[in-house]
Amino acid sequence: MSTPAIEPRLRVGLIGAGWVTQHHLAGWQAIADRAEVVAIADPNLDQAHRRAEAFNITHVFASAEAMFDRMTLDAVDIAAPRETHAQLVRLAASRGVAVMCQKPLAPTYDEAVQVVADVAGQTRLMVHENWRFRQYYRDLGTWLAEGRIGRVLQAEMTLFTSGLVPDDKGLLPALERQPFIGTLDRALVMEILIHHIDTLRYLLGDLSLQYARLGHASEAMRGEDRAAICFETAQGAPVLLMANLRVHGRAAAQSDRLTLIGERGTIELEGMTLRCLGEQAATLQYDAPTTYLGSYAAAIAHFVDGLDRGTPFETNPEDNLQTLSLVEAIYARGGSATEQS
Repeated sequence: MSTPAIEPRLRVGLIGAGWVTQHHLAGWQAIADRAEVVAIADPNLDQAHRRAEAFNITHVFASAEAMFDRMTLDAVDIAAPRETHAQLVRLAASRGVAVMCQKPLAPTYDEAVQVVADVAGQTRLMVHENWRFRQYYRDLGTWLAEGRIGRVLQAEMTLFTSGLVPDDKGLLPALERQPFIGTLDRALVMEILIHHIDTLRYLLGDLSLQYARLGHASEAMRGEDRAAICFETAQGAPVLLMANLRVHGRAAAQSDRLTLIGERGTIELEGMTLRCLGEQAATLQYDAPTTYLGSYAAAIAHFVDGLDRGTPFETNPEDNLQTLSLVEAIYARGGSATEQS
């Protein structure tokens, strides 16, 4: 495999200047002694220049091709729309540049399989799945590895928000924050729950899909805005994932909620509080902004560690394809949003 020579300070190019890139760039700044974003590329030059000014990026380009032609890069961070991911991964790989690509690798599982096959052996590739790098999930994973609650017998994760309920100004908070979600054919599962599915796999191992039902209630959404999904672990434990973005009485912002019931105890995550109940009781509290931004920094640091040490990425293409396979199966079994309105 041909990989770029890694200097003491990695030279990184960012592709994309949308909403999420502010968090990517803050993550790169957190390891400024090891890496520097030296260029940004986006067709929206005004937005790209705003990002460049805010984060002291010297070079701005209207296209990834122009950036690769003009810059010598060690790695690229792809945070552009999902429809462009496969093309951009192939482009970076053809230049021998290491790639970190925002999830998903492609809009469908089959397309993702193809791009992974196309770039195999050309460069290092990691999927940016920062959710599992949130500190409370890392601590939870440690508790499970220590056997604090024994074998997991049941699990439930929920995401209920009022993000698609009009606020006092008649606005929909979820779409004010990320307007593009309303335009997606594959919305809630592919854009949001993909994080939760990946995190459940990180914590519980291989999952198989047992049941899925998708639904659609908001006229502002093109794709699904509710889902009921049941997985099963390799040990036969049921894992329920429920989500709805149009729940009256819930907060508009997303909040992680997870319950794991084990043989000897229970682990509960609710918002910023993680508890272990039973023989080895413990409670940990987290700061929301620190945890959220820290997950980007931790994912990016993991990418740089993998390049520096030649070690595998947690969210390597093969691992991420397992998550995408579950997502694809949910759409196949759950029905379209319009069918379940």
